[in-house]
Amino acid sequence: MGAIINKAEILKRAERNKSDMFKFLRDMIAIPSESSNEKKVIERIKEEMLKVGFDKVDIDPMGNILGYIGHGKHIIAMDAHIDTVSIGDINLWENDPYKGYEDDEVIGGRGGSDQEGGMASMVYAGKIIKELHLEDDYTLIVTGTVQEEDCDGLPWQYIINESKIIPEFVVITEPTSCNIYRGHRGRMEIKVTTHGISCHGSAPERGDNAIFKMAPILNELKELNERLIDNAFLGKGTLTVSEIFFSSPSRCAVADGCSVSIDRRLTDKETWEYAIAQIKDLPSVKEAKAEVEMYNYERPSYTGLIYPTECYFPTWVLPEQHVACQTLVESYIGLFNKEPLVDKWTFSTNAVSIMGRYNIPCIGFGPGHEDQAHAPNEKTWKDELVKCAAMYALIPKIYMNKTIGK
Repeated sequence: MGAIINKAEILKRAERNKSDMFKFLRDMIAIPSESSNEKKVIERIKEEMLKVGFDKVDIDPMGNILGYIGHGKHIIAMDAHIDTVSIGDINLWENDPYKGYEDDEVIGGRGGSDQEGGMASMVYAGKIIKELHLEDDYTLIVTGTVQEEDCDGLPWQYIINESKIIPEFVVITEPTSCNIYRGHRGRMEIKVTTHGISCHGSAPERGDNAIFKMAPILNELKELNERLIDNAFLGKGTLTVSEIFFSSPSRCAVADGCSVSIDRRLTDKETWEYAIAQIKDLPSVKEAKAEVEMYNYERPSYTGLIYPTECYFPTWVLPEQHVACQTLVESYIGLFNKEPLVDKWTFSTNAVSIMGRYNIPCIGFGPGHEDQAHAPNEKTWKDELVKCAAMYALIPKIYMNKTIGK
């Protein structure tokens, strides 16, 4: 039978620490931290981890921060990417996206929901664990990962392959509105290129226009999106053309090259090979002899490290009866005395590598809402930050009780 845990005291400590937690989040929001420029926010996170009593704090060669609580043999990880997207058009913001704002209910600013709020809750969960001596035969690793917005899963490819850290499961703290998420579609980034022959624009018949060759391909890509397969839990695969590029000697010339980028969302059972083959088999692609390829990502991290990878981010689904999912369900009921909603994300997360590539179980629970991600006037909710801090403090102990039978 599992050891009795004072859940009311966990909630009380989360409430007691909320002012410091909110200040920490506002400090992170105030530091611009787009992908490959996260150094200052990583330093701020290290300061807070040490302040609240983490046993060890490391920054790896890629620039990810790893904070350790406990020294047990069972490794549990909780992850927040701490890079953000840019602010976009500043005129769409009602308040300064980095100064942010705070009222009785919300904290506003870039990164509040996506996803520095998760980091704030995790750090103060570590404080609660230390205060209430909830350490067991586990090591909790709290990770603040970089470059996720550019290339989701890349930091965990590095952590698993190079640092050789293999957790028993990972809690992804991306925004879930305090619901439990057990999967999401994968994605990939595809490039289609047509080639032509340039000539003077006054006599286009002398050349071969690569942009005109792309036109029927665009129409067939639009039609392909409509017939992609569906999945009862994850939803259907989707395809959108997200960018278009050209090459031409001048505005007064026939274009000799044209490329488009495709954001392909992959539902269950769809692989990158399948998605590439679908496009290669389009009649317009064959007619134009177009090239179809996957993008690669090779941008240096803020430390200068380059860790190349294909832009393929696999689908993953954790069974609802898996011990990691049931650990979160039991923790939620124990703290809040009601059944949680168990669902999935629309967007993708670092779990594309952790579970999608390496089959390490992932489960999601985070403060903030999906519709705030990448949006102007981004905000997160204070009550969710507090709830998540309590959940993150309880989850490792409940997992140990369920698996070890303490």
